[in-house]
Amino acid sequence: MTAALSGIFNILATPFTSEGAVDETSLRRLVAFQLALGADGLTILGVLGEAAKLSIEERRRVMEIVLEGVSGRVPVIVGASHDDLATCIAMSQGAVTAGATGVMIAPPRMSNPTDDDIIGLYSRIAEKVSAPIVVQDFPPVNGVIMKAPMLARLAEAIPNARTLKLEDPPLMEKIGAVRALTDHFAIFGGLGGMFLLEELGRGAAGTMTGFAFTEILVAVYDAWSAGDKANAERIFDHYLPLIRYENQPVINLSIRKELIKRRGAIDHAGLRPPFAPIDAGTHLEIGWILNRVGIIDPTQPVIFG
Repeated sequence: MTAALSGIFNILATPFTSEGAVDETSLRRLVAFQLALGADGLTILGVLGEAAKLSIEERRRVMEIVLEGVSGRVPVIVGASHDDLATCIAMSQGAVTAGATGVMIAPPRMSNPTDDDIIGLYSRIAEKVSAPIVVQDFPPVNGVIMKAPMLARLAEAIPNARTLKLEDPPLMEKIGAVRALTDHFAIFGGLGGMFLLEELGRGAAGTMTGFAFTEILVAVYDAWSAGDKANAERIFDHYLPLIRYENQPVINLSIRKELIKRRGAIDHAGLRPPFAPIDAGTHLEIGWILNRVGIIDPTQPVIFG
């Protein structure tokens, strides 16, 4: 079994050209950019990756480009969620064959699923996919609520489903509830990194998020892991206005892509429809926030004093 995952995994955006096609050149540059910022791993074809707006062929191509760019330097988790189970399994198998470390899967939309229904779904996937499966617990994606006792049963029943991406608030309470029932899960938070410190305090292994300043979260995680709680708190609290602003409901993905563009990692900040654009006032506020936290040139990695 592959060693447990940990650290800061950047959920990679999928860049598009001004015409809406996948921008392969920007994608290659974005991979190199995230690796240079010290990401412990990459998660692709998640919500920020707009996977639901991509064709199966586009998803395959994005995966190929990312795996080629990473070249084994850090783990890569590939989102393989799909409403059709056979397609989900086929994409998962393709990702593993291509060299992915594991796959991230959320249950499809179900009508009042029982715990046995959900565990049965992951069991059927695990019968066909031997690599690590990251269980994605994010109800806004699918409307499925996975309670702590069921998640503990799932971890006990499926040896390769031992990583949980938990984004079902209240996050820290749910991490604690899962932790009280099983020690088999490596738990990753999310939600833009807004609760990274508290998640780590509850025993999270790290976070998977698309926050545009990966190096800030890496610095927080590294300080915490080294036992320097005060420094982790200092860094996190200093940049919290940026973390908070970026993760606004409705427009968070639009802000995140705009920041990634300002960092020089992609050429265009556009999303595929449907999406909520940001107005002129938000563009101005982004610059204001960056100045407030001391980021004068966003193209350069943040330096921590």
